[in-house]
Amino acid sequence: MHDPMESALTRLRAGELVAIPTETVYGLAADASNAEAVKKIFLAKNRPSNHPLIVHIPHPCKEGMTASEKNAAWAELLSKWARDVPEEALILAGKFWPGPLTLILHKAKNVLPEVTGNQETVGLRCPNHPVALDLLEKFEGGLAAPSANRFGHISPTTAAHVRHEFSDMDLMVLDGGPCTVGIESTIVDLTRLSTQGPVILRPGMISRQEMEAALNLSVSDIRSNAAPRVSGSLSAHYAPRTAMAFFSGLASFPERARKVAWVHFPGTPLPPALHSREVTEVVLPISPEDLARNLYALLRDLDGRHFDLIFLDDLPSETRWDAVRDRLVRAVNGSGTGVGQSR
Repeated sequence: MHDPMESALTRLRAGELVAIPTETVYGLAADASNAEAVKKIFLAKNRPSNHPLIVHIPHPCKEGMTASEKNAAWAELLSKWARDVPEEALILAGKFWPGPLTLILHKAKNVLPEVTGNQETVGLRCPNHPVALDLLEKFEGGLAAPSANRFGHISPTTAAHVRHEFSDMDLMVLDGGPCTVGIESTIVDLTRLSTQGPVILRPGMISRQEMEAALNLSVSDIRSNAAPRVSGSLSAHYAPRTAMAFFSGLASFPERARKVAWVHFPGTPLPPALHSREVTEVVLPISPEDLARNLYALLRDLDGRHFDLIFLDDLPSETRWDAVRDRLVRAVNGSGTGVGQSR
């Protein structure tokens, strides 16, 4: 009988690409130790070669291990990819892995420049998905795996999204069902601890407060030009081809936008500017976790319905909405040019 896992392993070992599920989004995976395989990711996604990839690594801890044994297992695994593994990395790995957190560390000599975008840093993550963990354990190596979509477009959270995105390719997709987190991992930089401390370079569903509690020290989200380049850090990203705008982001409503998706929270009234338009209303969930889980599927659905404009309610200002806000701001910036956004 055809075994999808064995087929995926065969393809990856042969230097081919395989789309894999994680708890965040589906990834376009290749053997992180094979330069030619990694180059195929950039070609398939039309991704700039200086945009680094995140390496997904297996979970090294076994049931019954003591805390010190688990710590040693993480240290041994991380040292294969990073030349400097600070105590903070081991604490965060022990607390949040497998899970939606990426650590930026100084890369080991053997890590390919194709993976790091020619930087001296590498992003590492252990995903919390049974299919991905099984694959990584059997592969016995790291998989470079950015989101399985064309560069800058909406990330995929189902196997069907991936197949639609790469319908022109003979791409194997391991179907692990819908992603349970739904947006990309939190990225924290640990390469400048002595001067900056830990710095969040991309917000995600693991918050600054959670990391501060684990580390018992302050975590910053103040980014600077000295920070390493990381995935998902461009101002325009995760974007539909349909124009998008926030409720508070338009000085005047564009007259040419006649067919509009009004995407709002419960209780937000229809804006007067939409009274004379053809309006489809979409009511959002009231928790950031629920919205994150469904965000990209919603954007993909709306993008396929030929609206002139996707008009978004403003998000709450609380910090727990930061990760979803980050994705939507970048999506608006990268969306179609119908209301003045640049692609």
